[in-house]
This record gives sequence, structure tokens and C-alpha cells, in this order.
Amino acid sequence: MKRIVAAVLSLFILVSGSAWAADGLVAVKSPLAAKETMDRFEAIAKQRGLVIFARVDHAAGAAKVGKSLRPTEVLIFGNPQGGTPFMECAQSVGIDLPLKVLVWQDAAGQVWLGYNDLAFIARRHGASQCPAVETLGKALAGLAQTAITP
Repeated sequence: MKRIVAAVLSLFILVSGSAWAADGLVAVKSPLAAKETMDRFEAIAKQRGLVIFARVDHAAGAAKVGKSLRPTEVLIFGNPQGGTPFMECAQSVGIDLPLKVLVWQDAAGQVWLGYNDLAFIARRHGASQCPAVETLGKALAGLAQTAITP
């Protein structure tokens, strides 16, 4: 019964288009432009004391080699207070930290904000029972939701 409920819920999320998760990626629709979505996420992350390590503009990189790419940016951010407890559960988690968020515009013009599902990362490293996963996951989901709320 639990599997049926989970399957129906997953199908609903996919069909509704408001959020989806595949291969560990959580993506939510943003009603804002791509740049505004990323600017807001970055500002909120800074306000919450997170360190911004880099902001990568893939479209600008593509333009440098004569290619065209719709808006696509990655923000790399984190905080040792959150990441260290996760790595204490499985030090190999360090390959997936610091955290990243991707903002992109699809071919239909829809803007998305995506990030790696912390539970997926935990399973990948054999740390599914790590207490830090739930806390970090909620914080990341909250950051994303705040960034896309006009």
C-alpha cells in the first residue's frame, strides 16, 4: 500500500509540473526570471550566513566559445556548521559538498531552480540514517521556496 501511495504521489508531482525529482535532482518552477531567481537565492543564502564560494554562468561561458545557451547558472555555497555533521556520517560526502543550486530556463521559457536531494546524496554514500540529512534538506528546501516566492 505504501508503494502505491508513493507511486501516485510521485506521478502527481510529475504531472503537475510544479516540482519533480529524477536521479537525485529536486527541481521547482520559478515564476521569476532566471537571473532574478538566482539573485534572490544568493541574497537569501548570504542573509542566512552561508558562504558563497562561486557563481557560474554557463550561458556566458557558452558565449565565449561562440555558442548559445539559455540562462543557466550554478551557485556553490555552504557552511561548515551544516556540512561537517553530514561528512562525520560519511566522509565521502565531501565530494558532493559544498552544496549547489542550478537555475535554468527551459526551451518553453519556464525557469527552474534545482538542487541535489540530500537523501539521495546520503544513500549514495551509505549515510541514509545520518541525522544531518533531514536538517539540511529542510533548510535547502526552505531556501529554494523563499527564493521563488514573489
